[in-house]
Amino acid sequence: MFEKHKRLIGAHMSIAGGISKSIERGVTIGCTAIQIFTGYNNRWNSKPIASDDLKKFQEKRAQLKIIFAHNNYLINLASKDPVKSKKSFSSMLEELHRAEQLKLPFLVMHPGSHLGDGENKGLNRIATQLNLLISETKDFNVKILLETTSGQGSNLGYCFVHFSQIMEKIKDTHRIGICFDTCHSFAAGYDLRTPDEYEKTFESFEHEVGLTHICAFHLNDSKFGLGSRKDRHEHIGQGFIGLNAFRLLLNDERFVHIPMVLETPKGKEMDEDRMNLALLRSLFISEDS
Repeated sequence: MFEKHKRLIGAHMSIAGGISKSIERGVTIGCTAIQIFTGYNNRWNSKPIASDDLKKFQEKRAQLKIIFAHNNYLINLASKDPVKSKKSFSSMLEELHRAEQLKLPFLVMHPGSHLGDGENKGLNRIATQLNLLISETKDFNVKILLETTSGQGSNLGYCFVHFSQIMEKIKDTHRIGICFDTCHSFAAGYDLRTPDEYEKTFESFEHEVGLTHICAFHLNDSKFGLGSRKDRHEHIGQGFIGLNAFRLLLNDERFVHIPMVLETPKGKEMDEDRMNLALLRSLFISEDS
């Protein structure tokens, strides 16, 4: 097995007060990995990162093993609306520049929503936009991670074959990876609760996409049942997924070096994050067990 302190585990951290504050918050609750927004999560554009904050961020980043980002929620690379498509592309390009400026390895994004125009057209637009974004940032190191989704509304990425359909059209696949969200995938119909179902799910992912493309995990329980297609996160062990799925995932040696972060409900003092992280750590099986 492996030592729990070496695992890349943590939570999404607020950047309120400056991006460098996210590192302080993560360290305070014992994270070894964190996810952040690099700017506003609900606006097309964000203010430039202040030079002093950028310096503080780089000085403190060694306190964590890995830091990666999530893009803002307005971006929809699958949109057929020319105005929103242009805004989404420009906003995503800005997000990539900010992530590269911060020297982050990954930028997570929801694939997009076809909004009634059909899945194939939506997937094709995502691939086209991604190729253009990669071409515009060809000297960048940051990798774009497509997140698994619940399939709520017209959201794409709820079935694994969507990712293979996108990736087969990508010219430089080295810049593309996957973020596996446990709540989203469960809500989309992929079971994780028993050893057999867990293996079936990841066998399916291996067949359709390839496990080597998974670069990050979001650890979230689900407020709704298997196949509900509802994106509602719950605290670990308090939802319909249950503890056993997280025990299986945390002790799966195939993912020992993959960062795993919480996106569970938060309170003012990060007590919920502390609670969830402590519970996750209790699920590790040591060599002496």
